Amino acid sequence: MIKAENLRKQYANVVAVDDVSLQVDSGKIFGLIGPNGAGKTTTIRMILNIISPDKGTVLFDGIRFNRSIQDRIGYLPEERGLYKKNKLLDTILYFAGLRGMAGVDTKRKALEWLRRFDLEAYAKRKVEELSKGNQQKAQFITSILHNPDYIVLDEPFSGLDPVNQIILKDILQELKQQGKAIIFSTHQMDSAEKLCDEICLINRGKIVLEGSLKEVKQKFGKNSVHVEFVGDGSFIRALPQVKNATVYENYAELQLNGTISSRELLSSISSKVEIRKFEFVEPSLNSIFLDVVGLPEETGERRETPAAVFKARTVAGDMRVRKAMVIFVFAAVATLVLAVLTLKKGEPSWNVTMVLLATSVYAFVKYMKIRKVVAGELQRPGEEAAHG
Repeated sequence: MIKAENLRKQYANVVAVDDVSLQVDSGKIFGLIGPNGAGKTTTIRMILNIISPDKGTVLFDGIRFNRSIQDRIGYLPEERGLYKKNKLLDTILYFAGLRGMAGVDTKRKALEWLRRFDLEAYAKRKVEELSKGNQQKAQFITSILHNPDYIVLDEPFSGLDPVNQIILKDILQELKQQGKAIIFSTHQMDSAEKLCDEICLINRGKIVLEGSLKEVKQKFGKNSVHVEFVGDGSFIRALPQVKNATVYENYAELQLNGTISSRELLSSISSKVEIRKFEFVEPSLNSIFLDVVGLPEETGERRETPAAVFKARTVAGDMRVRKAMVIFVFAAVATLVLAVLTLKKGEPSWNVTMVLLATSVYAFVKYMKIRKVVAGELQRPGEEAAHG
């Protein structure tokens, strides 16, 4: 069991994660879901001790993170972490060695996994020669080859085609049956709905919805309608009976306003398109997600990611950068003024002007270096908030 309590992480003026608590039981798949920039990746990195929380605790079966716990964790990050110039099999065996695995048995297991993902023919190929999807499969193998008890997957279906998504889903179900505690982080609601026993929806660093998938659907399932039609259904969003609508090419998922007559709604829709199917159903996780999180258009404002806000408030507004800019501008203006005055003299002397010019150049170089230093200091936290 993985248990995190009251996790919080702040970067400058941006709170990436605010009082997040969750529990992942053995033999369960826990969906950590939310939009891009919500705080998912930052939460994962605190759970895995990659970054330290400002507040909160994380326990693995009641034990704080330590080296022995680390060897029992399998982590698939969203970013690629493979050595591109190395051969595929050698890379997998290298990561296995970091977990204390070695010998003929380890190679046999690695080849079995490669065979299952149809990668055996690429065993001697360099990682950089593999497609994005095949690299993702290889990275997944490195995360579970050592048979971990706790598995943390950040956007595991990234780059996978439908066939390999099915293979990965089957494997995750097998790992669940083996009693693994699995955290599955994604913004793809359909994948979370098919796999997860429980979910935790994070938005802007806070938990806005949590519970078993069944409980969540029951909570939002009173006024949900599935409609299949032929024609242009874009008008459905504007119907007065409809609170939220996700409209696709030939079907729509609707959430209604209060208790209304199904005949009234059906009449409003059938007057403009041909109805193929009309039924009250449990809402999809995707429609629940949109209902809770909403769309940027609803506010009429552009939502900046935490990373964008963070960089805007630090690099451009950092006191070191501003001070260096003032010095450079002052030196440049002084040089220009002195140059003009010198030209007006009958016998100009450029000694002082050249000194000021050199000072201006030095001030500009220093300003650029300081900008680079500040951006470098804050780049990683900003990226973590953005990936969240």
